[in-house]
Amino acid sequence: MKEMNDTDDRHGKAALAKYGPLGAICFVLAAIILGLVVTSPKNGSETTATTVNSSPAAGELPEGVLPWAVAEAQGKTEEIDWGARCDTTKGVLALPVVPAPSCYAPYDGPSGGVSSTGVTADSIKVVVYLAQENDPVLSFIYSQIGNTDTPDGTFETYEGFNEILATYFETYDRKVELVRYSATGAASDPVAATSDAETIARDIQPFVVLGGPILTEAFADTLAANKVMCISCSPGQTNDWYVERAPYVWDVQKNVNQGSIMTAEYVGKHLGAGTAEFGGPAVKDQKRKLGLIYLSNSESSEIIRKELEATLQKDYGVEFAEVASFKSPVGMAGEAREILARMKASGVTTVLYSGDPLAPQTLTQVATEQDYFPEWVISGSALVDTTIFARTYDQAQWAHAFGPSNLFARVSSEVAGAAYLYKWFYGVPAPARTSAPLILPNLQFLYAVLQGIGTDLSPQTFEKTVFAAEIIPGTVLSPQLSWGSRGIWPSVDYAGVDDQTEVWWDATAEGLDESGKQGAGMWAYVDGGVRYLPGEWPKSTKKLFDPKSAVTLYTEAPEGITIPDYKPLPPA
Repeated sequence: MKEMNDTDDRHGKAALAKYGPLGAICFVLAAIILGLVVTSPKNGSETTATTVNSSPAAGELPEGVLPWAVAEAQGKTEEIDWGARCDTTKGVLALPVVPAPSCYAPYDGPSGGVSSTGVTADSIKVVVYLAQENDPVLSFIYSQIGNTDTPDGTFETYEGFNEILATYFETYDRKVELVRYSATGAASDPVAATSDAETIARDIQPFVVLGGPILTEAFADTLAANKVMCISCSPGQTNDWYVERAPYVWDVQKNVNQGSIMTAEYVGKHLGAGTAEFGGPAVKDQKRKLGLIYLSNSESSEIIRKELEATLQKDYGVEFAEVASFKSPVGMAGEAREILARMKASGVTTVLYSGDPLAPQTLTQVATEQDYFPEWVISGSALVDTTIFARTYDQAQWAHAFGPSNLFARVSSEVAGAAYLYKWFYGVPAPARTSAPLILPNLQFLYAVLQGIGTDLSPQTFEKTVFAAEIIPGTVLSPQLSWGSRGIWPSVDYAGVDDQTEVWWDATAEGLDESGKQGAGMWAYVDGGVRYLPGEWPKSTKKLFDPKSAVTLYTEAPEGITIPDYKPLPPA
């Protein structure tokens, strides 16, 4: 079946104003990235990898690293005791995830010894960065959606997922040792972030850090300067920023230039011509006039905005009739009145929104007060495309909302996903229920790469392994992921997600939000959640606001995707 469809106001304002346009901040990514391998299994599964470079020959693999596909090509699969962790009928790990990760032969060789900072013969030290329990910024955000997860529960969930992955993945006689680090300042405090990074690099000396302050790049900057790797440790940055800090800063979400490229294509192809067919009565069927509302409080915000405008004009002949920015979503009623009045007076039929997930609360309320009901187009900005936040917006306005999303079609936690995996293994929900989908991806990424590296573990071999891996194909339940030079993006890529899907807001749909709360209003995924790579966005909008082809929540695995019913193994 599938359901169709301030305790510190000053700090809050200053921090939230650092949201950049076009998805510069990403809080939510529940990507299934367990499938990262040096070479993918050819086992007749529903999805197959899209390759850019040919799979490495066996002689090119690191010593002792043997994925199923290579063993199969060599006729060795029957000679190897793969262990209970491997489903030998398919050559994949016996985990209920999509896409399924390849089996690797159990390692039986010499110890790798001390190969890098934080790495010994039997351990890999990994720091888990946790925000302050009463961080004013995060408390403000979480209060909007009822997130009650605690740092203790978050770290306990990290430990739980770490145990699951250690039970199934090959790590060459080393165990991942998680070390908890609690932030000394708010998520927006660059001084505290710098100090925390220096402390971690000097006193803990890990191989890698997972997470970081979400509203300042100072933490990642400092770790990279100290030659310590980190994953998802900074708000989204430009492509050049990552390249300049290579190979020490990694992300699983798009960088801001990639977001700009995708937004320009969507707007140019979908909205550059035609009429405002999805707007309110006063604008409906008028020739589209585009407006841009974005949050800006930094030089990079303006660089990306100018890049978007230039691409739209050059590649699609599209210009904005009105452009307006705001500095903070907190206390912006006055700004919102002026912004919406300008849009209405300029005859804007279609508003492209790029910013944080809080500002639309005020913007949509003010638009209704002004009897102005344009089309609202989202741009992949983080959390705006989640049901839990969208239900806080004026529903009469948001009934006209649609656009591209970096997320993917939602599936019941009783069927798949991070919460499902945790409960499948332990029989109880994750301690941090709301944050579980945020916690798993970073660990998944780490373990997937470790499995392909072998014993010679270092930031340099980490980069080499990621860049040699085949592209992980997308499904309606997971994005396409790749890093390196794959011909997808103009420059070498240190961010993972390549594709997007299209969504529209169904104000009448009843169902669960991401926290499990029942209510009205849900994002509907066009064409069941089909995903598009750069250059693939269609021009047609005929499936927008079409409940017959849309999905709000899969309550069982979609057609063509099988999630096996394995029995969990005892912890390693």
